[in-house]
Amino acid sequence: MTLDSFRPKVTFIITPFAKAMVFLHLTPNACTVLALIAAAAAGIAFGIGETLLGVVLVFVSAFFDAIDGAVARLTGIASPAGDYLDHVFDRYADIFIITGIFAWGTVTWASLIPAWAIGVFALTGVLMSSYLGTQAQAVGLKRNYGGILGRADRLVLILVFGVVEVLYPEPLLFGLPALGWLLLIFGVLGHITAIQRFASGWKELNAPARKE
Repeated sequence: MTLDSFRPKVTFIITPFAKAMVFLHLTPNACTVLALIAAAAAGIAFGIGETLLGVVLVFVSAFFDAIDGAVARLTGIASPAGDYLDHVFDRYADIFIITGIFAWGTVTWASLIPAWAIGVFALTGVLMSSYLGTQAQAVGLKRNYGGILGRADRLVLILVFGVVEVLYPEPLLFGLPALGWLLLIFGVLGHITAIQRFASGWKELNAPARKE
């Protein structure tokens, strides 16, 4: 989609915050680490039923995740190592948050589909879509941000559905509350995104120009 494609258009919003981090002597890697710590804390909060706290911590994580690259550019220390760290920590952040959500679901959701199965479905969709985005680089293509659901979209959806669950914690439909439906959406759209990225990469790799 995705909201990732709008990042260049919101640079004017991100830059002042990035400058503030530089003023505080926070490095890009420090911002990346803080994003992961906040995501891990969010996962714990979701896992013990503290949804509002989880939402706030996801926002904090998204904030540091959004500005680490801007801080790297402002300080002139952007590097492949920093990019590598960012991608690895992003995947762990996804795992922490999604696992926390369905861990609480195993205790409270009353759906016919077990919460752990919904969680695994969501995790595989998210991780495979992210993997295919970076795997494109491994075979000589550009990183693939295409598809229907990117990471920025996921973070916004977590915030929106999290607020809905805070306001209305009861099941919405078929025994699932808002965050349960969110994980189903992650699973469906994540796997669709993975297929879209695989198809575009396969097409590009097999294009006539690459065979010559």
